[in-house]
Amino acid sequence: MSTSPQNSPMAAKDIVTPAVEGAPTRAETQPKKQGHFCIFHGLNFGNWMRLLASRPPLHWTRLPRLASITGFSLINSVEGFLENCVYGRRIRRQKIEHPPIFIIGHWRSGTTLLHNLMSLDPQFTYPNLYQVIFPGSFLLTEKIVTRLTRWGVPKTRPIDNLPAGWDMTQEDEVAMMAMTLLSPYVMLAHQDDPSKYSRFYDLKELTQAERRRWQDSFLCFLKKLTIRANKTIVLKTPVHTYRIPILLEMFPDAKFIFIHRDPYVVYKSTVHMRKTLFTENGLGKPYLEDFEEEILRPYLQLFETYESTKHLIPAGNLHEVRFDELEADPLGQMRQLYDRLSLPGWQNVEPKIQAQVPALSKYQKNTYNIDGELMRKIYARWHTVFERYGYPSRLPESAVN
Repeated sequence: MSTSPQNSPMAAKDIVTPAVEGAPTRAETQPKKQGHFCIFHGLNFGNWMRLLASRPPLHWTRLPRLASITGFSLINSVEGFLENCVYGRRIRRQKIEHPPIFIIGHWRSGTTLLHNLMSLDPQFTYPNLYQVIFPGSFLLTEKIVTRLTRWGVPKTRPIDNLPAGWDMTQEDEVAMMAMTLLSPYVMLAHQDDPSKYSRFYDLKELTQAERRRWQDSFLCFLKKLTIRANKTIVLKTPVHTYRIPILLEMFPDAKFIFIHRDPYVVYKSTVHMRKTLFTENGLGKPYLEDFEEEILRPYLQLFETYESTKHLIPAGNLHEVRFDELEADPLGQMRQLYDRLSLPGWQNVEPKIQAQVPALSKYQKNTYNIDGELMRKIYARWHTVFERYGYPSRLPESAVN
C-alpha cells in the first residue's frame, strides 16, 4: 500500500457504545505495534544525556531500546553537525514568507483528518513523520534514509487505522521535543510524574532562556521546512491550543482552525491513545494507572485556555469545525473553511478532496465501551464544554441536574 497522503487522508472513526459486561472491544484486545522507531530515536546525544539526567524510570526489558537510542543519538549528532556545515548559513538567512496555518484542538478530535485534507492542496506544505522524528538532519538525510528504512515503519498508526509512513503528515511538537525537550511529550519518558512536563503546555512558566530556545528552535524547524518547500506550512499540534499568545507574537497573521468532537468519544479514544503511546515509546515499564485525572484535567484546561485567548486572533483568521460535520460532509465543510479563512485555490483542491470522500467508509472503526457511571463523571467535569459546543449529555435529566 502506498503511504502517500494523496492515497487516503480520511480518518478512522471512533464509536462509543454502551458497556457490555465481559465484552472487550477490538481496540482493547488488538494493540498494534509502532515499529522499530520510537519518539526518542531523533534526539541528539546531548539531549539524550539531558533526558537521562532527568532520571526517567528505566527497566531492563527496555535495554535494547535504550541502546539503540544511544546509537542513534550519536549518529544524529554527527548528521546534525554535517547538516549545519552544509545548510547552516542558508537556514539562518531563510525567511518564512507565508504565515503558517495552525490546526488546533484536543487530541483525538479530528486534527489528523483535517491535516491530511489540507495536505491535498499543492499550495501548502507540512511536516512529515521523518522530519519531526529527525529534525536535526532531515535536509541532509531524508531522501536517502527514508528509502532504506521504509520497511521499519508500520503501514498504519498504532493508535488508529490511519495510513503511516515517513512521508505522512505529523505533529511538529514531536520535532520540538527532540530539539528542546521543552515539550509535554517528554511525558512518554516520565509517565508517572506530570511535574516533569506540565509547564511545557502553555510555556508561560519557561525561563527567559528556555523561552528563547523554544522560539529559536521552532523558527529553525519552520525555516528548514520552508527550504524543503517554500509554501504556506500547515501545522497540526493539539498542544498549540494552549499557545495562541506566543504563536501570534511570532506570527501575527497566522490562521487557526479549531476542531472539536463529542467529548465522550474523545475521552475513550484518548485513553486508548495514551495506553498505546506509553507502551510503544516508554523507557521503563508502561505506567497505565491514574489515567482518568490526567485526561480530565488537561482537557478542561485546553478548552478554558482556548476560550480565554481566541479573542487575540485577528478577525477572519480563526475558523471552528465540528468533527461530526466534517466527517459527514468533508467537501462542504472544507469549502466553508476555505471561504471563512479567505484561502485561495479552492477550485484546485476540490476535486482532490472529492476523490477521497469514498475512502471515509473503508476504515475499520475503533469501538469503545462506556458505562453510565463514567458518562456521569465525564459530564460532571466537562459539562461546560458539552454546553458551549452543543453536545448532548445523553444522560437522564436527574443525572444532569
